[in-house]
Amino acid sequence: MVRVLPATLRPTLEGLRQAPRPPAEIWAARQWVSAMSPRLARYVPQAERRQRLLARIHQEARIAGLAPELVLAVIQVESAFRAEAVSSAGAVGLMQIMPFWIRELGLPADDLKDPWRNLRYGCTILAHYLAVEGGDLTRALARYNGSLGKTWYPERVMRALSRRWQPPVAPAERATAGR
Repeated sequence: MVRVLPATLRPTLEGLRQAPRPPAEIWAARQWVSAMSPRLARYVPQAERRQRLLARIHQEARIAGLAPELVLAVIQVESAFRAEAVSSAGAVGLMQIMPFWIRELGLPADDLKDPWRNLRYGCTILAHYLAVEGGDLTRALARYNGSLGKTWYPERVMRALSRRWQPPVAPAERATAGR
């Protein structure tokens, strides 16, 4: 079966260039990493590795236009943060990328067990499916998992998101929420 790669998908993976980040954005990313670090400690006990992973998740999610908390929920459901995970279907790494994506998006030398490469692929693929589905997160998540038409996988991701990864609410937001 020959897959037709949308013209916009390869540049998303290959051609992304980061503009210089404003100081406020850098500060916000650091705050997010600090807030998420205790939540990830259950899965990644080493503090330095956890900080690096969170910073990279935030970066890759931002590049792909995804909420980093959503990416955390997908990783929790897919691999429980095990970079070396391989599913019975052959999906690899943190975000459980199927090897055919290397032919579609990457280079033969790409190692899907490399957490940074895996995050780039996973975020790009999920962003692509969100675009294909017109922003419908349930359908995009089902496509990501290969279970389009079923809701069990999107429900698991959304449950993980709401139970563990929801962004912290700022004090000002809490004060106005009850009004």
